[in-house]
Amino acid sequence: MRTIVPIILAGFFGTMALATFAMSAYWETYEKVPDQPIAFPHDIHAGDLNIACTHCHQYVEVGKQATVPALSICMDCHAGMQSDKPEIIKLQGYWERQEEVAWQRIHTMPDHVYFSHKRHIKAGVDCAECHGDMTVVNTVKQVRTFQMGFCVSCHRANAASQDCWTCHK
Repeated sequence: MRTIVPIILAGFFGTMALATFAMSAYWETYEKVPDQPIAFPHDIHAGDLNIACTHCHQYVEVGKQATVPALSICMDCHAGMQSDKPEIIKLQGYWERQEEVAWQRIHTMPDHVYFSHKRHIKAGVDCAECHGDMTVVNTVKQVRTFQMGFCVSCHRANAASQDCWTCHK
């Protein structure tokens, strides 16, 4: 009996150490903000200028994905603008070269999850519920884990379907 207790304790503490390591690796990637080719200030566009999310993310109301705005949307306002701001100069350079901006994805869902922005927008879910308040955010980062518990609790609170096949492929 005396030899089994240390084995059980070693197994327990080994498992806890492994779980702690795994969680720290997860949080490190969760909170990491990828470098973007242009530092886009959401706080100025969505906050100071009061531009709606749907103005730039045009497909959010009609498609599964919100999509990154086309460069032409940016240039509706920034074309011909004289500026000494480095980020606007970069933006205009992409436009002049007819080169798409290689934005780095911030929000992802696992392959086994079906998520439709269109459904959520039609249900009246505000973008800030999942993405945070973009009117005060200069650099976008993921503010929710998008793990199943987050989604299920929202579905429960809003009397949305909790059928597995609603979200799982």
